[in-house]
Amino acid sequence: MIDIIEDYIETFGEQTKQRFGILYHLILESTDEPIEEKLWARIPSFYCGKSFIRFIPFKDHINIEAKAIMVHKEKCHGYKITPKGMLKLDHKQEIPVELLKMIFKESLETK
Repeated sequence: MIDIIEDYIETFGEQTKQRFGILYHLILESTDEPIEEKLWARIPSFYCGKSFIRFIPFKDHINIEAKAIMVHKEKCHGYKITPKGMLKLDHKQEIPVELLKMIFKESLETK
C-alpha cells in the first residue's frame, strides 16, 4: 500500500483499519493486472487502466464504489446499496469475501 493511503487510514480506528486491510488484499487477489493506487479527493482509489474501485472509510462502516456492484445488486442482500450505487459495509457485518472478489474482478477488467 502506498504511504499516502496508509497514512490516511492510520487516522481511523482499529476496526476500520483492519477491515480496510482485508478489502485492500481482496483487490490485489482479484486481478493479475498491475494496480495503481491513488488518494483521490481523500478517497483511497485503486485503478486498473481506466477502471477503478474506491473505498470511503468511516468510523462505523466502509463504502465501496465499484462498477460491478449494480450488476450483482441482487446478491448483496443484507447489505445496503447507497443512492450512488455504493455498497455500504457496516463494521458489524461479515465481509462477503467471495462476492467482493467477483465484484472487484469484474470492476477492474480492462477489456
